[in-house]
Amino acid sequence: MPPGRDSQEWDPNPNAGLSIAKYFQDLGALIPQLPFGAIGQIVSVLLEAVEEQRTIFIFGNGGSAANASHMMCDMNKGVSGPGTNRRPKSMALTDNVALISAWANDFGYERIFSEQLKNFMKPRDVAFAISTSGDSPNILLALETAREHGAYTVGLAGCHGGRMKGLCDVCAIVPSGNIQVVEDLHQAMMHSISTAVRESLLAGTAKRQMARAASF
Repeated sequence: MPPGRDSQEWDPNPNAGLSIAKYFQDLGALIPQLPFGAIGQIVSVLLEAVEEQRTIFIFGNGGSAANASHMMCDMNKGVSGPGTNRRPKSMALTDNVALISAWANDFGYERIFSEQLKNFMKPRDVAFAISTSGDSPNILLALETAREHGAYTVGLAGCHGGRMKGLCDVCAIVPSGNIQVVEDLHQAMMHSISTAVRESLLAGTAKRQMARAASF
């Protein structure tokens, strides 16, 4: 028992097990419905950006902000392991609290991502948006800004994709309105994307090394 709780016993919630089981059943039932073609297209966009040494800007709100930071970490470190001679350049627009709060305080929260993009984005860079609803104003404005700068726009969304679907060159949508389930599957989709990018880069490195060896 925890300290100070010697006389107290916790009664198990009889519905907890059912609730937990149902959550995972709902999660598992959605996996076959995921847009695997769109996920593969996002991999292709990111690989092209890596090949051209373009920058991938990732952003989202709340849990999607945490996912954006996680994706940035996977791309910059997980994909750039030993043996790869092509390293992604990715940046999470969610991570600079001072800059975010400055833009939000002076110009409005809806501009926290778009104004950052105006500083850094170049043609053929990638704007990678993550949103469970697809309708967050700051996400939409950032995608509009990215398009104005000639960037590729890709996204992960939930529900029916919201308005961001129309602003993305590729949008992979989890067909669910359950925010927690959508966030879980977004994370799994991002892990599949970073894994596919890493394996493709490693395969490309191996082919180049074989070609160099054959030229001697």
